[in-house]
Amino acid sequence: MAEQSDTLSITLRFGSWTLPMTVRREEEYVYRQAEKLIKERFSFYTNSYPGQKTEMYLVMTILDVAVKYKQQETSMDIEPIASRLEPLLAELESALEKKAESL
Repeated sequence: MAEQSDTLSITLRFGSWTLPMTVRREEEYVYRQAEKLIKERFSFYTNSYPGQKTEMYLVMTILDVAVKYKQQETSMDIEPIASRLEPLLAELESALEKKAESL
């Protein structure tokens, strides 16, 4: 039985363009989903703003995806949660120290 490679050759298609790539096997799904997202957003802009040049639709699509990425990145910021947990952790450590001293 042949051993399966860690990489996979795939071809992404965008209109008349093809983009052959070699990706890690476990990342194929992410690349396929990215291809689907790009096609959906590109189609949205071509239907919403007819008569533009292809480059403009590409810029709109790139900006759309980048803004969504940055919004998700910001919403995943754990700093506010971490700062709220610090006093609780300090209180817990203090209680544990007192418990240890009483033993």
